[in-house]
Amino acid sequence: MNWFFRALTSSIGKKIVMALTGLFLISFLVVHGAINAMIFIDDDGATFTHWAHFMATNPIIRTLEIVLVLGFLFHIAQGLLLWKQNRAARGAVRYHVVTPPQQSRWYSRSMTLFGTLILLFLVIHTSNFWIPNRKHQFMTGEELPLYQMILITFRSPVEVVIYLFGCFSLFWHLLHGFQSSFQSLGWKHAKYNKLIVVSGMLFSVVISVLFAMMPISVYFQWIG
Repeated sequence: MNWFFRALTSSIGKKIVMALTGLFLISFLVVHGAINAMIFIDDDGATFTHWAHFMATNPIIRTLEIVLVLGFLFHIAQGLLLWKQNRAARGAVRYHVVTPPQQSRWYSRSMTLFGTLILLFLVIHTSNFWIPNRKHQFMTGEELPLYQMILITFRSPVEVVIYLFGCFSLFWHLLHGFQSSFQSLGWKHAKYNKLIVVSGMLFSVVISVLFAMMPISVYFQWIG
């Protein structure tokens, strides 16, 4: 077990764990985005409520929630450890002016910043919906009316701005993180590198716009 622990805590091990948890969280974004998209169906939230109820009561999904929370914690912890490790590696030269590599884009050098902003956004998001609903469900056995909660929450311009800022941070984080995960796992190859880059860009745009459209649509009363 010692060799396994040393492998996980090595620089390469941290990057692999970071990549695997990142891809797992990307799969969660796909599911979450699909459920959110149901709110655009013109049926007064009936389809959205049906699938939100399924996600809140299905025992498999409820178990996966625990895995999801652990995935978030591992991803955040590994990101902070890598940031700390990279900062320590610069050591004596961190006070000198260092020119970033030519191929390094500014968002790839700001992953920790965007990751921290996303974490702050998640605290707000879960405080608005997930935590109150789970607490109410635990105490009463019933769910809160999430569709109505969404309509009320996004009537506030402050909440809309917060969510749009969160979506913006998610976009930039995904833009680098998607392809970086494949690279860390050694899955990049000259034959399909371009496909990975393009897929990452498309995914970053589509998922971020999808999440952003919900508060915008509610605020401007395009739905509800």
